[in-house]
Amino acid sequence: FEPKPKQAMEGGKPTLPLVYQAVQALYHDPDPAGKERASVWLGELQRSMYAWEISDQLLQMKQDVESCYFAAQTMKMKIQTSFYELPPETHTALRDSLLSHIQNLKDLSPIIVTQLALAIADLALQMASWKGCVHTLIEKYSNDVSSMPFLIEILTVLPEEVHSRSLRIGANRRSEIIEDLAYYSTTVVTLLVTCAEKSGHDEKMLIKVFRCLGSWFNLGVLDNNFMANNQLLMILFQVLQRDETSTNLHEAASDCVCSALYAIENVAVHMSLAMQLFQGVLSLETAYHMAVAREDLDKVLNYCRIFTELCETFLEMTVRTPGQGMGDLRILELLLICAGHPQYEVVEISFNFWYRLGEHLYKMNDPAIHRVFKPYIQRLLHSLARHCQLDPDHEGVPEDTDDFGEFRMRVSDLVKDVIFLVGSMECFSQLYSTLKEGNPPWEVTEAVLFIMASIAKSIDPENNPTLTEVLEQIVLLPETVHLAVRYTSIELVGEMSEVIDRNPCMLDPVLNFLMKGLREKPLASVAAKAIHNICSVCRDHMAQHFQGLLNIARLLDSFALSTEAAVGLLKGTALVLARLPLEKIAECLNDLCAVQVMALRKLLAQDSSSGKSSDPTVWLDRLAVIFRHTNPIVENGQTHPCQKVIQEIWPVMSETLNAHQNDNRIVERCCRCLRFAVRCVGKGSACLLQPLVTQMVSVYQVYPHSCFLYLGSILVDEYGMEEGCRQGLLDMLQALCMPTFQLLEQPNGLRNHPDTVDDLFRLATRFVQRSPVTLLNSSIIVHIIQCAIASTTLDHRDANCSVMKFIRDLIHTGVTNDVRSTHEDDFEARKGLIGQVMEQHGQQLVTQLINTCCFCLPPYTLPDVAEVLWEIMVFDRPTFCRWLETALKGLPKETAGGAVTVTHKQLTDFHKQVTSAEECKQVCWAIREFTRLYR
Repeated sequence: FEPKPKQAMEGGKPTLPLVYQAVQALYHDPDPAGKERASVWLGELQRSMYAWEISDQLLQMKQDVESCYFAAQTMKMKIQTSFYELPPETHTALRDSLLSHIQNLKDLSPIIVTQLALAIADLALQMASWKGCVHTLIEKYSNDVSSMPFLIEILTVLPEEVHSRSLRIGANRRSEIIEDLAYYSTTVVTLLVTCAEKSGHDEKMLIKVFRCLGSWFNLGVLDNNFMANNQLLMILFQVLQRDETSTNLHEAASDCVCSALYAIENVAVHMSLAMQLFQGVLSLETAYHMAVAREDLDKVLNYCRIFTELCETFLEMTVRTPGQGMGDLRILELLLICAGHPQYEVVEISFNFWYRLGEHLYKMNDPAIHRVFKPYIQRLLHSLARHCQLDPDHEGVPEDTDDFGEFRMRVSDLVKDVIFLVGSMECFSQLYSTLKEGNPPWEVTEAVLFIMASIAKSIDPENNPTLTEVLEQIVLLPETVHLAVRYTSIELVGEMSEVIDRNPCMLDPVLNFLMKGLREKPLASVAAKAIHNICSVCRDHMAQHFQGLLNIARLLDSFALSTEAAVGLLKGTALVLARLPLEKIAECLNDLCAVQVMALRKLLAQDSSSGKSSDPTVWLDRLAVIFRHTNPIVENGQTHPCQKVIQEIWPVMSETLNAHQNDNRIVERCCRCLRFAVRCVGKGSACLLQPLVTQMVSVYQVYPHSCFLYLGSILVDEYGMEEGCRQGLLDMLQALCMPTFQLLEQPNGLRNHPDTVDDLFRLATRFVQRSPVTLLNSSIIVHIIQCAIASTTLDHRDANCSVMKFIRDLIHTGVTNDVRSTHEDDFEARKGLIGQVMEQHGQQLVTQLINTCCFCLPPYTLPDVAEVLWEIMVFDRPTFCRWLETALKGLPKETAGGAVTVTHKQLTDFHKQVTSAEECKQVCWAIREFTRLYR
């Protein structure tokens, strides 16, 4: 497919044969490059104004499935995203045309019918002049059997689209639609009953009916009493009880019941329907056993989903009045029956319910109620321990990363969350006694140890003879036991660090046991992790073993460790190093770093002689973890023991950074390592400041890696309050800003470089916190503020958070005198400077923030925006009131479909709520409510 340049969209409307040729290329061109060209060209067509007319013509031509699918999908997309392009007087013609297309194409392909149904639904939701669309559609098509499938498809997607993210119809229109759909819901259900009764053996029709009913349940508009006595409910449960129901129909019926159960979450309001569903689900127990007997896993999983959804819906009742009325505990029995199924995928479905049950009971903290649920949790734990068993013929250690490994991790999390109901110690002792008294096969032993490892940390280690006995027994395990048993024993020892800390006499035997594991390839990483845990918890006791740790660190690569385990071991070593006497730390740190520094030097020498580039990240990450966790207590006036080591390492770091300056990943690791080095010695890194800043700035001019901005923010944080450093740091900021602004001013620059936005405003915020007057008096501040205002529209979690924090902190320096800075007690000067900033940018900022909230940002960002508006208001309430009024006047009051987006009263109410707020969270609530009108 080779469209000529003049045939691109600028050259006017493309011809139908050309569009058809492009669609053919998209689906059938054997050359991937041809497919790609066709895809790009068709994407441009979809974004153009011509797409409306061309897709209409393609649907009329009805040439083949591909061209009709492309046209139907384009129609749906245009209605969802570009409805404003059409003048209101064309809306009715578009509706009639779409209805005639769906009628004409109903037998061509179900996917085309779905796309057209979505287009019709999205049109109905936006077109305010189309009143009572459900009624019109049912009246028009319900008497024609051949139109039934597409009518039901439209009625299925209509409720689903009400809350669609792609349609910003706003809260006013949405409420109006939901009211309208609720009014016609009984008509729809009556139509579905008729369809179900007439469908006979037409399974496809019944599946459509159940999907449609589920969709109306999900919207929450079905009348509770009407549904409780409805024929459809009976048909649903009959289908689920019948042994001969096909897999597809069974799944559709299960989905529908789950939707119904979800819809009645507030049981008290839906009592009559809740009763019917409760009884209906309890009647499925026999059918579940039948599916188990037939080894029909699909059906078993469906029943378990239904049972779980029932338990989730009646959770409040079950916890409040266990065993009475709707708190009937038979529903827990159903879940425990599922937990007994041999396939672990079945019990896994119910995990979320057990989490929530644990959470509810923990909050209630009522021992009498806890006692009621204890036996159920005991039975659950018993099942889980059985499900965690590896196959008897499994060889080697347990896999962490496959599906079963992930299942075991989820079991471990669940056990931690519900163990309080049984009692950690009681459970631990019971598990231990099954190992001590019986002689179970290896796979049972391993699973029991795995569950013990999950709960070990939640047991009080003080004077606990059982825990010490378990430790004593584990370290005596012969090396002949199954490898998986040894692996999980090592994990358990790592989880028992608190016990070792209380019983230092155990430290030697435990370390000997772990050293054996460290020397064996399959056990090395898990043993390293256990040693790391023990170093973290037993830092003081481990000081006497520091030489041993240092020996391990020197020979780190002779052990078969994962990258993570090796870094963990170094972290443990650094934590213990920090507890040594100060005079020893420098020498030991030097030893610890020497291995990594030698390796970096070797790489640099190799690379310069071979002209190749080797990856230094392993060594950089190891140095970073050493600096990060070597944090000795240094009194005022004492030289930091790490200072000399870091000065000596700097030249290698600098060379490595230069050698790899074009590789973002490696530069990022260099910066990370330098960041922890600077943090480690604080002001003690002063002699690095000049060379480091010079190198950062010079590399950044050529390769603008955002991590340099982040490292800059660390330097400002450490040195920004030193009078002698302020000008130098400001020069650094200005030098880094120039290439940054060039990058961000490119087309889509902000969207393509969110990390740069994030790190730039972290740096600017640090300046505001450490030396606001220096920044406010500089020439760069205007450009930074303009960039911040432009960046408020960026829908990226971290970047947006940084931008909002910068603006908030900047204005806050003029609000209160709580900035942590030494010689800047001149609050009045700051206040005056912020006043000038607000005079220049206040109106633009407020307008931008209001528009951004309504049209660009997701709801989770609103608290940050609210904080900025709050600070502006605290700074100057009367002016802010005017700015907000101007911003609100500029908002659109109507949608493209002619529906009212916001009434005059809603605008004035919002203005009043914000401007009369007495705390920030009131501003946040007001914005949250108001922006719903535009979503």
